[in-house]
Amino acid sequence: MPAVYQPAPAPTRLPRRPRLLIVGCGDVGLRVARLLVPRWRVLALTSQPARVAELRAAGIVPLVGNLDEPATLARLAGLADAVLHLAPPPGQGDTDLRTAALLHALSRKPAIRCLVYGSTTGVYGDAGGARFDETRPVAPRSDRARRRVDAEARVRWFGRAFGVRVTVLRIPGIYAGDRPGGHPRERLARGTPVLRDEDDVYTNHIHADDLARACVAALLRGKPQRVVHASDDTELKMGEYFDLAADLCGLPRPPRISRAQAREQLSPLLLSFMSESRRLKNDRLVRELRLRLRYPTVREGLLASS
Repeated sequence: MPAVYQPAPAPTRLPRRPRLLIVGCGDVGLRVARLLVPRWRVLALTSQPARVAELRAAGIVPLVGNLDEPATLARLAGLADAVLHLAPPPGQGDTDLRTAALLHALSRKPAIRCLVYGSTTGVYGDAGGARFDETRPVAPRSDRARRRVDAEARVRWFGRAFGVRVTVLRIPGIYAGDRPGGHPRERLARGTPVLRDEDDVYTNHIHADDLARACVAALLRGKPQRVVHASDDTELKMGEYFDLAADLCGLPRPPRISRAQAREQLSPLLLSFMSESRRLKNDRLVRELRLRLRYPTVREGLLASS
């Protein structure tokens, strides 16, 4: 019998890896990349050509551009499925023109499905030590915080206008032993004082590894136009935090001073952090993003870093 022609099987096409663009790929962005490469194709915008080799070594595709120069952002349009925006606002003013430039570039060819923006808990201002969730109205007390409020409004508008699932992560103090300036031992070694207990403020924290995992969880499971506290379960005043760190590191506890003395001895920036007291509920982080914190309190995180 004549041979029956059998067509060759069609080659199997592998599914395309999702593409993530990281804008502001510093320490946390690199931690996110380590969690996603090679399952995702990760790209990162950098304004520093000297960082290209570092990003490539981490498995990231570097893109040279500058948020302060909108003309350099044209190639970002239609490039990624998701965006992780961790770049800080400009250093002056009460609006975030960097975020405006990024969103304008992305809007030229809308393709992204989700955007995660790393904001700050400073948007709440001073809450007098109150414990609260994400429904609390913002009340920024500085231009630095007002720039963040502006950026949040811009990304949430972008989500509604273009059908993009936007998550705003409000981030407190980030720490980690392998993060530049990320361990309190450096401040302890300098002998920087803290406020006495009656003047002290509640602060909030997140380990850098848990923050990176929160970013990934938001990319995968964030609800549309949702604000989430990216904070651990710690409830300590600032002085208690540094006392704990000193004890774990075997260093002297920091000296305690009054608020009046602090105004005379400390920088305005440091003093501003000592003027806002709040305790954040993180139910959305745990229940909605389904993140199980690796370091639920600073004790576990500092022990791992010591």
